Amino acid sequence: MEQARGSLTVCAQRQGLTEITGEVAAWLAEQTVSDGLLTVFIRHTSASLLIQENVDWEVQRDLESFLMRLVPESDTDYRHDAEGPDDMPAHIKGALTQTHLSIPVGAGRLMLGRYQGIFLFEHRRSPRPREIVLHLIGS
Repeated sequence: MEQARGSLTVCAQRQGLTEITGEVAAWLAEQTVSDGLLTVFIRHTSASLLIQENVDWEVQRDLESFLMRLVPESDTDYRHDAEGPDDMPAHIKGALTQTHLSIPVGAGRLMLGRYQGIFLFEHRRSPRPREIVLHLIGS
């Protein structure tokens, strides 16, 4: 059994979904482990990770719109607003989505489905660099 660990720094261009499949796959291609399990973990509470369709971009836009309606930034009942009106909504969106993903690896490749991609989901209006930790275990 072997292990590899690394990280990516990603800064989304805007609030919403940004595909990072290519960056993750590029890191994986540099590793000696060819079969195993990859954990992708984001070290933040106001951004998250998703595996989602990466062919029809309307899927991502609909997800973004739905989450904005579900957790509006205009809600005045939020007490936590240390970094602005999008601060607490970003934390709620992060709690409703995922901080980590587990992805099988076979023959040195991500075993994602045909229409699946890995996405950073930036919940803040002013994106900032996000650190994503990668941990691969296998043989």
